[in-house]
Amino acid sequence: MAMPRKLKNLNLFNDGGSYLGVCKTVTLPPLSRKMEGYRGGGMNGPVKADLGWSDDGIQLEWKLGGFDDQVIRQFGAIKADAVLLRYTGAYQQDDTGEHTAVEIVVRGRHETIGAGEAQAGEDTEKSITTTCSYYKLTIDGEVLVEVDLLNFIEIIDGVDMLAEQRKNLGI
Repeated sequence: MAMPRKLKNLNLFNDGGSYLGVCKTVTLPPLSRKMEGYRGGGMNGPVKADLGWSDDGIQLEWKLGGFDDQVIRQFGAIKADAVLLRYTGAYQQDDTGEHTAVEIVVRGRHETIGAGEAQAGEDTEKSITTTCSYYKLTIDGEVLVEVDLLNFIEIIDGVDMLAEQRKNLGI
């Protein structure tokens, strides 16, 4: 029998600045692809063709305690990769004691900033949704996924998924 790796602690960095003790939660971006069913003659059922990343894009949702003016200053950023966020997670498997380091780096810009409820003497939190043009997942120092939508790069487990397409397009 084995136990799963559980998140023991986390941190979020915004353009290099740490939110240690301030970041309350991070909803990691789901990896999602756009698929289209195809069924031709001689096929007894549809097979989905992979058309790249989902139209929903890549989004990181996160919450901060208190008030943070840096996020407000970044709102309305012109460039699609203007804001650099880095999530670090310390995971541990309780049956073996083994530790796993998970890091997710994204670049994008803030789509929504929810100011939350303000009430004197009560906890406050701000909810931010950052839409991302870049995503990199590293586990124990090994890059498993790197996606740069603006530069037509998609590397999964060391395989450059778009190398042939870039070659065919002359880029």
